[in-house]
Amino acid sequence: MKTITEQSGKHRDLEKKSIQELTSAINAEDQSVAYAIEKELPAINALIEKIVSKLKAGGKMYYIGAGSGGRLSVLDVIELPTTYGIEPGLIDAILAGGKENLVLALEEKEDDTTAGWTTLVQKNISDKDFVLGISASGSTPFVLSALKQCRENGITTGCIVSNPNSAIAEYADFPIEVITGPEFICGSTRMKCATAQKMLFDMISTTTLICLGRVEDNRMVNVKLINNKITDRAVKMLMEKSGISNYEEAQKLLLEHGSVKIALDFIRS
Repeated sequence: MKTITEQSGKHRDLEKKSIQELTSAINAEDQSVAYAIEKELPAINALIEKIVSKLKAGGKMYYIGAGSGGRLSVLDVIELPTTYGIEPGLIDAILAGGKENLVLALEEKEDDTTAGWTTLVQKNISDKDFVLGISASGSTPFVLSALKQCRENGITTGCIVSNPNSAIAEYADFPIEVITGPEFICGSTRMKCATAQKMLFDMISTTTLICLGRVEDNRMVNVKLINNKITDRAVKMLMEKSGISNYEEAQKLLLEHGSVKIALDFIRS
């Protein structure tokens, strides 16, 4: 397998460059990420369509990863219950070393070939579910071994990798190969690879939850009212969408029903 992410890029002698030269070069490299993703949009669309169908049929979606990509998937998952009002666990993340160790760089855990599948089994994984492997290299043992077990057990999988023709892509039913090229710092996949992963997590989870009816127009009508800022935003959203002009009246209705969506359904009925 050709490991592009480990190759040396065109930017050399970095210690001799000025701050302006460094930031300009990093910015130029970052701009290439969106174009690399654009090339994979057909494959991304097919992956999302399968995830949506699984979730509509009562299944769940699991990210599984290690290192920077795995940690970013956890951050994506953390945001979803509040933003979209979904049940925790509908979209979940399996991180090498455990989510409870998110702030620790337990990079050695990526070589564990049993923990990924064991954790999925503990979560009662079944063929109703979808597992999305994350690996910049495309060879991370923690991810690869889990995807192999998924295939043996008839569980649909996808992957996000940054090298072509990888072992992980071979074991994924819906592979996404976003080839971002050599990193600005040779082998530091926390840079362009991780930027691509973050953009893809946003794209996948947001599109999926829109398709599941968790958004109306472009508004978070199912947002959980967890603090004053979000509650104020939700009140104003309800006023705009319902035609209620009195803030206190809209606030009372919102708090009675718990979400903009439920309050709107009550008004419309």
